[in-house]
Amino acid sequence: MNLKTIHRSRHWIGFSATFAALSLLLFASAAQAQYLWIDEKGVKQLSDRPPPPNVPEKRILKAPGKTSFNPDAAPAEEASTPARSAPTLAERNADYNRRQSEAAQAAGKAADEARQRAEAAANCDIAKKNQQAINDGLRIANYDKNGERYFLSDAEKAEQEKNNHKVLAGCK
Repeated sequence: MNLKTIHRSRHWIGFSATFAALSLLLFASAAQAQYLWIDEKGVKQLSDRPPPPNVPEKRILKAPGKTSFNPDAAPAEEASTPARSAPTLAERNADYNRRQSEAAQAAGKAADEARQRAEAAANCDIAKKNQQAINDGLRIANYDKNGERYFLSDAEKAEQEKNNHKVLAGCK
């Protein structure tokens, strides 16, 4: 490459960069031509076209050439209502403590329900096993108040079977 070619390519690169920068500025200014207004339902509308003629000037939040746009500003109708102040530290702490106690109560209630379901399942399992032993005709032993073992009579087996049916009726 000779010096003349290098000079031309640098000139072309500089021209291309200038053209790109100018075109970006042109598109950026076109992006600024946007309108923001609040329609009759209270919904914010954003468009590159002006709002309909029936929209009052006080509801147009942004227009080309109009300044002082605040996106968080409330509509004029809502501005008349008094704003609620932020809660104090004591109020936030009280709210936090209330939520914590509610969560602890809910966790305790859930644990109690889980324990009750586990006990009911264990009772059902024991009743099923007892009923199976009665149905198989096995001799069933029990202990009296002195700690001596005895076998259930037919009347006691019938009573045990009746109790098993009551327990099994509540099982799933």
